[in-house]
Amino acid sequence: MRLTRFTTLLLLALLVSGCADRQPTQPAKAPKATQERFSQSGKASYYARMHHGQRTANGETHDQNALVAAHRSLPFGTRVRVTNEQNGKQVVVRINDRGPFRRGRIIDLSRAAAAQLDMLTSGVIRVRIETLP
Repeated sequence: MRLTRFTTLLLLALLVSGCADRQPTQPAKAPKATQERFSQSGKASYYARMHHGQRTANGETHDQNALVAAHRSLPFGTRVRVTNEQNGKQVVVRINDRGPFRRGRIIDLSRAAAAQLDMLTSGVIRVRIETLP
């Protein structure tokens, strides 16, 4: 009886491990941006200076002087137009990181992008984001 349970568990473990996804031999390429337009409104914040030089989720080094941003789900490399809803100023950024991790925020911008939107003093603003082709 005991041997039968052990054999059953062993066979089940082998079956489950045989069905698991295997890692590709070559690194996967970042997914291409979709052709569909994506639009979202909400709050934006920007990276603090302490993040300058740190690794982003796509492996790049964060540059606070580049026009880049973090979004939770848009593919890396997606270009996004960000519009400050209060003053109408716009900036185009490239998604290269994941975040923001604060509830209620939809995008984290680099310091350079935040400066173009005139949000350095407020820190958090309402924006509209739209993907570009």
